[in-house]
Amino acid sequence: MTNRSIAFFESQFCTQAQQQNYALNPFELMALPHLSGRVLDLGCGLGNLSVEAARHGCVVHALDAAPAGVEDLRRRAQSLALPITAELADLAQYRIKETYDCIVSIGLLMFFPPHLAKERLGEIRTAVTPGGIAVINTLIEGTTYLDMFEPNHYYLFREPELEQYFKDWEIVESKIDLFPAPGATVKRFSTVIARRPRA
Repeated sequence: MTNRSIAFFESQFCTQAQQQNYALNPFELMALPHLSGRVLDLGCGLGNLSVEAARHGCVVHALDAAPAGVEDLRRRAQSLALPITAELADLAQYRIKETYDCIVSIGLLMFFPPHLAKERLGEIRTAVTPGGIAVINTLIEGTTYLDMFEPNHYYLFREPELEQYFKDWEIVESKIDLFPAPGATVKRFSTVIARRPRA
């Protein structure tokens, strides 16, 4: 993730941690019922989904590029005795080295240039075990929201594009969410939850 993006989220996570604002967002709420086993939370942010997944019996490997989020997640995981490994990582350089029962990427891929966003999506597909779940959420429209992006360093997937990447998997859920944004504009997100075939 680029410096402008990290700075934006670092500030946001510091504020949320101070306020103890750990509520799951709509995308995390959508993902949670589908998570089991070993989970990779790629771009975990403040780690709210990681905590709830661990509370539901998952063993979680959580990664983010914002130190405030990772540090707060480590603190909470330790105080709650939850099976979470939280690591600070440059997600533009990180490579998934293991396989997982579930891989979650919420609000991350749009922060990479097109070739890297698609490469990461391919890595996620490969690293999900047969019968496992991928949860992918990304911005597909939102002009004012782009202020946090580095110029020419982002990718907005087209509306059907995520589903197309998983056309050979079972699409468990697919949803487009629209939210109001400043200047009478909107933000639209695509979320796909897909199960890798067992054979």
